[in-house]
Amino acid sequence: MFESGEVQAPYPQYRCPVDGEDLPLTEARITVTCERHRPHEEPPVFTVREATSADRKAIELICDRVWGETDIDCFGKAFDVLAGENLVAEVGGELAGIVSLAIDRGEQAIVMLSVYPEHQGAGIGGALVREAIARTERAGLPFVKVATTNDDIPAFYFYQRLGFVVYEVDCGTVVDHHGEVLSGFAGIPIRDEIRLRRSAC
Repeated sequence: MFESGEVQAPYPQYRCPVDGEDLPLTEARITVTCERHRPHEEPPVFTVREATSADRKAIELICDRVWGETDIDCFGKAFDVLAGENLVAEVGGELAGIVSLAIDRGEQAIVMLSVYPEHQGAGIGGALVREAIARTERAGLPFVKVATTNDDIPAFYFYQRLGFVVYEVDCGTVVDHHGEVLSGFAGIPIRDEIRLRRSAC
């Protein structure tokens, strides 16, 4: 965990596909390309499994580096990632990504999804979400839902491609929570929470 008052450099959340540079949220940009100009590297072999107590430190680290805490605010409440149902993806025995789940109002909520920049684009995020959907169906819950912010264009794209649709927008909630307008993806001001969901079937 970070010490109180410690100033952290922006954690890189994306990787440039052209030169491989890791980018913090505000410096990332969207580029539209055709399929033949997308990087086509051989994806790494990865596994998805339930997190165990031995993963606690790694989970704390990925939360700290992205959010600075393990409590995630979404859907009008705070969720403790360490108390949730967590699935992790591993590459070569090392943590590559995590999805944290919780039941909220009779639906499965994706509280957090994070994949380290060096493993993005390899299908890890999609595999974690598909496993979350499968668990939702096995639990007999009707929907799996996720919340993102208005600036997070990559997440908005990602979830819609997996069948999620917008069902609600909580306007101004991020500003209310932080007491100011923060700068998000590509410098877009973060103001609103966009909520998406899809059927578990």
